[in-house]
Amino acid sequence: MRTNNEQMEMIGMTEIRNWLNTNDAAALTGYSQSYVRLLARRGRVRAIKTGRDWLIWKPDLLAHKTRMDVLGPQKHNPWREDLQTGGRRGEQDAE
Repeated sequence: MRTNNEQMEMIGMTEIRNWLNTNDAAALTGYSQSYVRLLARRGRVRAIKTGRDWLIWKPDLLAHKTRMDVLGPQKHNPWREDLQTGGRRGEQDAE
């Protein structure tokens, strides 16, 4: 497991604007903080856990929101075509 200093070095000072805490990520997307943490835990968005807090990679979060907005109600359809061809695992691998 990396220390907080090692994780912060991974982030880099030039990229710091692209990292959001869960509160800011929730405000930006309209998602709840718990849903943002769930996305991070499941690996749907790039995230770094620092202590008990999460830092979320803003471009990944916005891409996920765009994808879900485009799918609309179809995001809840377990028989949609992209899941039929590759299965759920294929959808996660494509992200």
